[in-house]
Amino acid sequence: MSAHKVNEVLDTEPTHHAEHMVSPKIYALIFGALLLGTGLTVAASYIEMGDFNAVVALGIACTKAVLVILFFMHVKYSSRLTKLTVAAGFFTFIVLITMSLTDYISRAWGLW
Repeated sequence: MSAHKVNEVLDTEPTHHAEHMVSPKIYALIFGALLLGTGLTVAASYIEMGDFNAVVALGIACTKAVLVILFFMHVKYSSRLTKLTVAAGFFTFIVLITMSLTDYISRAWGLW
């Protein structure tokens, strides 16, 4: 085997893919959506919804987290494996929050 073929076989340099360029307009729109989400969180804190205050606040927070993950962490433009890994982590987070809220809502706070 010639030295050239050995180098071809041993060539383990990672291939570099071109990064996806996100326009500043998209970043501005996401920033505006995050500001709107923050405003909704503040507005929701002044509304009495009983046990659902925490549910609404966590729903808004999860929506904002998804926007940050997709656009600022560039997961939207990543490989399917990266998306699957992030989705598995987010699914685990949702399961834990759901279990915590089930415990929180099922308590008899008014009976004490």
